[in-house]
Amino acid sequence: MRSQPHVLGIVLAGGEGKRLFPLTKDRAKPAVPFGGAYRLIDFVLSNLVNAGYLRICVLTQYKSHSLDRHISQTWRLSGFGGEYITPVPAQQRLGPRWYTGSADAIMQSLNLIYDEDPEYIVVFGADHVYRMDPEQMVQAHIDSGAGVTVAGVRVPRSTASAFGCIDSDESGRIIGFLEKPVHPPGTPDDPNVTFASMGNYVFSTKVLVDAIRADADDNDSDHDMGGDIIPGLVRTGVAAVYDFSTNVVPGATERSRGYWRDVGTIDAFYEAHMDLVSVDPVFDLYNRHWPIRGAAENLPPAKFGRGGLAQESIVGAGSILSAATVRNSVLFSNVLVEDGATVEGSVLMPGTRIGRGAVVRHAILDKNVVVSAGEIIGVDRERDRERFAVSNGGVVTVGKGIWV
Repeated sequence: MRSQPHVLGIVLAGGEGKRLFPLTKDRAKPAVPFGGAYRLIDFVLSNLVNAGYLRICVLTQYKSHSLDRHISQTWRLSGFGGEYITPVPAQQRLGPRWYTGSADAIMQSLNLIYDEDPEYIVVFGADHVYRMDPEQMVQAHIDSGAGVTVAGVRVPRSTASAFGCIDSDESGRIIGFLEKPVHPPGTPDDPNVTFASMGNYVFSTKVLVDAIRADADDNDSDHDMGGDIIPGLVRTGVAAVYDFSTNVVPGATERSRGYWRDVGTIDAFYEAHMDLVSVDPVFDLYNRHWPIRGAAENLPPAKFGRGGLAQESIVGAGSILSAATVRNSVLFSNVLVEDGATVEGSVLMPGTRIGRGAVVRHAILDKNVVVSAGEIIGVDRERDRERFAVSNGGVVTVGKGIWV
């Protein structure tokens, strides 16, 4: 039986998330609510904890108060075996400055690595929706003898230009790492698909530390993991790709296996929610063998009064539907939909109130939004654009706490 290697988890949670505005107006992108009961960061933390990796540093930066509070309240570990999940803000250890990139964030936090002294370091992003067993990726990294292993998800070549793309040989070694290329490379076994980088990396510790320190001395670098560190290691021949499609998560259905979504835009965020609500969802939140862990609020069950109806929808605890109709939607906790109101194809975040006879379609309503009786959202796009943010895909987004 193999002994468990000493692994440190580093979660990069410092991005501004500008493309998710207005959802990121008052919060960090990893703190954005998702799926009726979670925050985006809960997916990566659940994957790491389910795999038994219980020493995790979360590097934060912009608007991190709600993120820090969520981690402190939801992800407390006992600590008796040295376990911890701790948010780490920019500490200004190298001078009075913020993190200047994801690689610089690790550079400014090298003391955490020195203190833990791990054999391997798992560096994952904080804002993707997926299930993954990181232990399988770590073992693949060890078996390959690579200095860094990059997780790659198979996407059609026709859409791969939106991602960082991995060009690898038949042995799994990465021979090119291309940022949003016009002509993405195929995979060795299928010319019609491309390995897109998931932003998840496993490093042998010395390789990461040496690369980070060398990058810090490069004045021409943007100090970015995907833009600078990984391409540099590719050039030295020590980078390998991990095929995400080979990752087997307990309890996963064939339909949900290999699911991964970058929810960096409003349209992608919206579509990922729509993936949750069908009878046979593309991404199943109810897999008990590999649970996604979120904040457990002390709330009563959802209530459907006077003929309230919800079809192909998720309805959070504490919500009340009173003689209202909800279809193909995700309702978070403490949502009230009053008599005669209709909600279709929408995402309603905690504390949202929909008044009598109101109609909400193809929309995202942030926390504590109040929609007045008889109001209409998501029907007249021109009128919506005068009042709210409307995405390229026509999703209407109403910011936190707005009364409509």
